[in-house]
Amino acid sequence: MERQHARTLWYDRPKYVFMEFCVEDSTDVHVLFEDHRIVFSCKNADGVELYNEIEFYAKVNSKDSRDKHSGRSITCFVRKWKEKVAWPRLTKDDIKPVWLSVDFDNWRDWEGDEEVELVQVEHYAELLHKVSTKRPAPSMDDLDDDSDSANATSN
Repeated sequence: MERQHARTLWYDRPKYVFMEFCVEDSTDVHVLFEDHRIVFSCKNADGVELYNEIEFYAKVNSKDSRDKHSGRSITCFVRKWKEKVAWPRLTKDDIKPVWLSVDFDNWRDWEGDEEVELVQVEHYAELLHKVSTKRPAPSMDDLDDDSDSANATSN
């Protein structure tokens, strides 16, 4: 029986490149991370052997890359060697295989994300500062006066 390619979606982030091998009910899953490529193989629910070998666009940190299995796919988190450098494509080749696509649902332009995150952190710190500002405790004298007048009125 001849091997087939698994449909693969990918998207780019500042520290990682994410790849999702779309195989439902996979068995015998093997993922090999190397500094310049990934080798993926498994069997689908029908027993068909799937195999993908991808030469990366740039060097990755294979020791800090992981994969996660679910019933519908195998997702790989591939750590970039050079963080905050955008990958215009996943492979070194200019030719894109039919089975490899960009995951536009997860793709976004992350340039400038640090500035947005910094503003959010500053806003959060400001809120914490407002909440944690200590004010003097209210005096309890007012409560005593009200209870005395209430007792005097009811007598």
